[in-house]
Amino acid sequence: MKIGFDGKRTTQNLTGLGNYGRYVVRILAKFYPTNQYSIYAFQSPSETLTIDGVEYKYPRENTVKSYWRSYGIVNDLVKQKVDLFHGISNELPYGLKKARIPSVVTIHDLIFLRYPEYYKFIDRLIYKFKFRYAALNANKVIAISQQTKRDLVEYFKVREDRIEVIYQNCDPIFRQTVPNAIRFTIIKKHSLPDKYLLSVGTIEERKNLMLIVKALTKINNVHLVVVGKETEYTEKVKDFINENKLVERVHFLSNIPHNELPAIYQQAELFIYPSKFEGFGIPIIEALHSGVPVIAATGSCLEEAGGPGSIYVDPNDHTDLANQIQGVLDNREKKDKMISSGRLYLEKFDDKKVADQLLQLYQNVLHDAQR
Repeated sequence: MKIGFDGKRTTQNLTGLGNYGRYVVRILAKFYPTNQYSIYAFQSPSETLTIDGVEYKYPRENTVKSYWRSYGIVNDLVKQKVDLFHGISNELPYGLKKARIPSVVTIHDLIFLRYPEYYKFIDRLIYKFKFRYAALNANKVIAISQQTKRDLVEYFKVREDRIEVIYQNCDPIFRQTVPNAIRFTIIKKHSLPDKYLLSVGTIEERKNLMLIVKALTKINNVHLVVVGKETEYTEKVKDFINENKLVERVHFLSNIPHNELPAIYQQAELFIYPSKFEGFGIPIIEALHSGVPVIAATGSCLEEAGGPGSIYVDPNDHTDLANQIQGVLDNREKKDKMISSGRLYLEKFDDKKVADQLLQLYQNVLHDAQR
């Protein structure tokens, strides 16, 4: 089987959608190496982003990027006799049906429709047009959570039988124990305390860092480490930190090398992820693999990521969050039970299981297209 993938994010984006794309292609190439996998990208990836056993396809010189990604790529797919195309970052090129190339698209979330206030007007228009087209024209849609599936049905009226929920795992780097000497070196490098609460993700309003900071006002002698890109919202949080004399207890880190993140996770006592809404919540999976108990928020899909062993709070109730944090820190038995439950829950995200689901979906799409 010849399978083509959209390389817009896979070859350039170091986070989110890029990680997802590389994860999908990597596990398929690992467990089903007899298939031919090609990533169609406008630019070559850096050496660290290449994937063993995968070809990279590029347009002819002097090709306009936007035109090629939306239209010209189809001609290349036809010439190279691709059996199926997978748009792994919410989009599909136009003309696949006319070219008789079956397609699958992964839709990660529709947050821009549920919470439009977090997005620019023009961005919302573009996303809505592209995502709707892809969801309604793909042979099958992959949703990365049950929440995203519900949103596809609600906002785009996609039939439920056209949507399949397939979860993802995190980078294998988070599944390996970092030796103590290396871990302590990284902690010292960033001037972090010996133990702390951890929050990872872009510091934007939707991620709800303010809830954790407010909870700190009700807990004594607990530090918080925040890893993520800063936005205008960060200043609002820092103003609160200054006003409440929490400066020495909150530590901000950005541009952390990817290979240092596992050590920062593994040194944490608790991982806190109170986002008001997510498509899935991969940092929770990273925390569970790191042997760190998780407290997350209700209201979207975070229970799907964290499982029954994690704790969930109202994203607007900082008092409850403070109580739950204290309850875990004060009870070693409870903390250990959350860690062991999390490791057990991770079995549902096993790479082989995910690869099996993806390949079965591809085969079903090809079978239906040939009837």
